[in-house]
Amino acid sequence: MMREKLLQAIKKSGIETYSVTEKCTEGAELYFIKKDLDMRRMKKEALSDVTIYRDFEEDGKKMRGSANICIFPEMTQEEVDKAVSGAYYAASFVKNPYFELPKGKKEETVLVESSLCGKSLEEIGDAFVKALYSVDVNADAFINSSEFLMSKTNTAIYNSEGIDVSYEKYSVSGEFVVQCLTPQDVEQYQDFAYDDLDTEALATQAAQALEMVRMRAAATEAPEKGNYRLLLSGKELRDLMGLYVSRASAQMIYPGYSAYKKGMQVQGDEVKGEKLNLTLHASEPYSGEGIPMKDLQLIQNGTLERIYGTARFSYYLGVEPTGTYKAVKLDNGTKSFDEMKKAPYLHVVSFSDFSMDSFSGYFGGEIRLAYLYDGENVTPVTGGSVSGNLLELQKDMVFSTDCYKDKNYDGPFAVEFQNVAVAGR
Repeated sequence: MMREKLLQAIKKSGIETYSVTEKCTEGAELYFIKKDLDMRRMKKEALSDVTIYRDFEEDGKKMRGSANICIFPEMTQEEVDKAVSGAYYAASFVKNPYFELPKGKKEETVLVESSLCGKSLEEIGDAFVKALYSVDVNADAFINSSEFLMSKTNTAIYNSEGIDVSYEKYSVSGEFVVQCLTPQDVEQYQDFAYDDLDTEALATQAAQALEMVRMRAAATEAPEKGNYRLLLSGKELRDLMGLYVSRASAQMIYPGYSAYKKGMQVQGDEVKGEKLNLTLHASEPYSGEGIPMKDLQLIQNGTLERIYGTARFSYYLGVEPTGTYKAVKLDNGTKSFDEMKKAPYLHVVSFSDFSMDSFSGYFGGEIRLAYLYDGENVTPVTGGSVSGNLLELQKDMVFSTDCYKDKNYDGPFAVEFQNVAVAGR
């Protein structure tokens, strides 16, 4: 229904170039207070994300302006007509250099295969609920609330250049809060997201979260100010890899925000630690522009193998458009996590707000919980903050052979840095 209204409006306005991503989602939501189900909700929603293009010339240069609108099933034909014509008018004020949209043809719908396929949203939800609460067995630390969001999404992408593709995908996401009452009342937030029925991973995460909140309740002091051998793990390691993914994108390179070039050594010429082996993982069969997606080797032995990106910026750089990626695989790891912990270290396991700035290379955040090993004892600490620059530290990175996996990352569990500044007591 949305497509018919939209195409009719596009024809009325005499629009020649357009691109549409249509999503229809069936969802199930579960909300718990402790172990009791507080609310169950089902939902269905649909929308079309529409980009209207308009070509014109300015000072003899060919331009392609664009404007975005959202179309909903509830909109009347008159409302759709008005939105489309308004976008076409607005596009005339956007002065982007000309670029070509990806071309294609109609393809059969693709089912994104996973262990979630063939199960109802209720069955999926029940499996993850069972996994989460399977480790909630003690009175001193417990899960005080949780929510689970299960969805089946049908995505259709079509444009004026013949692309007409679609796919169906299941996913699960959610969050939970763990609490420990003594020796002080502490809560910690956790989130999760999976494209598979990875209930074991959720149970492991919950068990670790319960142990961490116990340690956080016992922690009373910040680490002393100084430089430390720093261990970062899990989601923080995933966020660190975002620097390389971001800097290798055409969207960053074309405007000059990144100096990356194919064939360059991204860690410099004198790497003493491990050289990166980073792959972009195609978690969907098509990009938002309808470009077929496949896994791409981004960095191999520290060398940038390719530049990736959307149709527009790839056209400007003269490289093949690949679409943008959400998931990465890091093929590194030479040292077990137990080995990493044999010498004094500071292992930060929870930040108030960890940040990674891909422009400057700076990372860090306020410490909520860390384990400090002085060579004899391991002490939980809280407070203070970490501040480092990945561009300065990347030559000495060492990764664990122990692994970690979530929806957007598959690779080593931990990374070891030398001589990182910590603000503390």
